[in-house]
Amino acid sequence: MTFAALLTRRMEATKSVACVGLDPVLEQLPAEVRARHHDPLAAIAEFCHGVLRAGAGHVAAVKFQSACFERYGGRGVVVLEECIREAVRHGLVVVLDVKRGDIGLTAGHYAEAARRTGAHSVTLSGYMGPSTIRPFLDAGLGVFVLVRTSNPDSDVVQSQRLADGRTVAEAMADVVAELAREDMKKFGGEVSSVGAVVGATKASDAAALRARMPDSVFLVPGYGAQGGTADDIRAMVRKDARGGAGSAGVLVTASRSVIEARAVDGAWEKGVGEAARALTEELRGVVG
Repeated sequence: MTFAALLTRRMEATKSVACVGLDPVLEQLPAEVRARHHDPLAAIAEFCHGVLRAGAGHVAAVKFQSACFERYGGRGVVVLEECIREAVRHGLVVVLDVKRGDIGLTAGHYAEAARRTGAHSVTLSGYMGPSTIRPFLDAGLGVFVLVRTSNPDSDVVQSQRLADGRTVAEAMADVVAELAREDMKKFGGEVSSVGAVVGATKASDAAALRARMPDSVFLVPGYGAQGGTADDIRAMVRKDARGGAGSAGVLVTASRSVIEARAVDGAWEKGVGEAARALTEELRGVVG
């Protein structure tokens, strides 16, 4: 099964386009979790497993921020892989947020490393061209290529105009679109396994980018705590969507608003579950 087919099936089953971003920072974990462990990684592992239990019934996917685990060295990577396996057991589609971006044999090594974690997809920088992306597709992974990111200073690069009038973001979108067409020709389906990262805080560019990438799923950060709204997401929904989560072409990720949610009845896991449910309900109002 292709990544696109897997994601579509999960979205349809959960009627959700929501993705929980798991960016565990020790100092932000619930006090009771930190109190139980002297080892930071043990606390992070407990927290991640709790988030997965609480959110699995409500959302389509989970995005692991690899840097939050890699900072602890090899043991951190082991915990990351354990958490990915747990997410898969819960039926979640897994995005590994690593933002790789190299060419040739090196890209192949990165792709194999990502595949071995058990993740279904990765985030990539395509700055060095299509050869930074294809090895990951060859490894059977879905990809989300950075096109228009949610951080405020992304305009310094992504809004610059090229000699042909396109912005840098639009030029990258065209690279994604061509790879998506190749993927669709090979595997068919309603959407491609070649997706794009398009921030909710950059919604003013969303319509133009969607027109350039009609078959790609947009991985959308910036919703909620960073200021992105439901109207911002609406501008990114595929024009040919038949209705419902699977064909909408958006996977909306929220981190702090879910994983740092206020406890409910004194239970932090219950608070996370309620926040994940609320996120999905909000987004259903956008995609149907």
